[in-house]
Amino acid sequence: MTIEVQHDVFRLAQAFTISRGSRMQADVLTVTVNEIGRGECVPYARYDETMDSVTAQIEGLPADLTRTALQTLLPAGAARNAVDCALWDFEAKQAGKRIWDLLDMAKPGPEVTAYTLSLDTPYAMQAQAAANAHRPLLKIKLGTPDDMPRLEAVRRGAPDARIIVDANEGWTAEVYADLAPHLIRLGVQMVEQPLPAGEDDMLGEIARPLPVCADESCHDRVSLPGLKGKYDLVNIKLDKAGGLTEALALKREAAAAGYGIMVGCMVGSSLAMAPATLLAQGVAFTDLDGPLLLAEDRDPPLVFDAQGVHPPDAALWG
Repeated sequence: MTIEVQHDVFRLAQAFTISRGSRMQADVLTVTVNEIGRGECVPYARYDETMDSVTAQIEGLPADLTRTALQTLLPAGAARNAVDCALWDFEAKQAGKRIWDLLDMAKPGPEVTAYTLSLDTPYAMQAQAAANAHRPLLKIKLGTPDDMPRLEAVRRGAPDARIIVDANEGWTAEVYADLAPHLIRLGVQMVEQPLPAGEDDMLGEIARPLPVCADESCHDRVSLPGLKGKYDLVNIKLDKAGGLTEALALKREAAAAGYGIMVGCMVGSSLAMAPATLLAQGVAFTDLDGPLLLAEDRDPPLVFDAQGVHPPDAALWG
């Protein structure tokens, strides 16, 4: 088996800012297995990943690799994700079947996806909200001690949109306690990772009239016991779980444990989102807007329309 890894860059349509910083481009790694199977990952500094470290992990894999062996050869993370998805794509192309047939799934359909509003000044975020008020679900990036004006501004800009909020670990317990009633008042439907992972025990000690979703606190199935009593949903991302194989297993176990499911993404191309469209079938919240934030994308790209994000064409993946 041959495994090739390449660093690709996609320009963003505009600066993308969260509580940890800004970027103007998406740096991704593209993995190709046996010249036809492809997968993509986004190494993430928050999880101590770099382009070089993830490339080294991938290049260190044995030539007789199987998807089953991969699950123990690499830990959950970006490297395993790209290779796992490339192996699934290779299997589908080799068999001449679509990926959902290999997985014994019903043919997937489109899923409404959130559209992310980047962290900015209240004035700029109101303008972002107004420009995207036609979208059915907006996700607001927050995570500063002074987010109330931003919340109010977004609601003014998009008075009828469904809204979810992502603090990216940026709030303290005191800030979140102050903001929570206002989130409910403004019609926010869910808040994602309000407190830092490992410093979120307070969530188990307070009432949660607003559902709380674990993102940085949930990576793979090993994470689930530590979430009990603190979270209502889990955000499953392929780059955190380490590929579609583990993500599907995490979805099953999390649902069986009573968690709602969100399927999210890093900022990547349509190739990164394609496997996640299968994972997103029937979940509470889908956030696969990465390609919508780009100035350029793969060819062929995923289709986004009024119905949401559609499953991939076979020429893209699976």
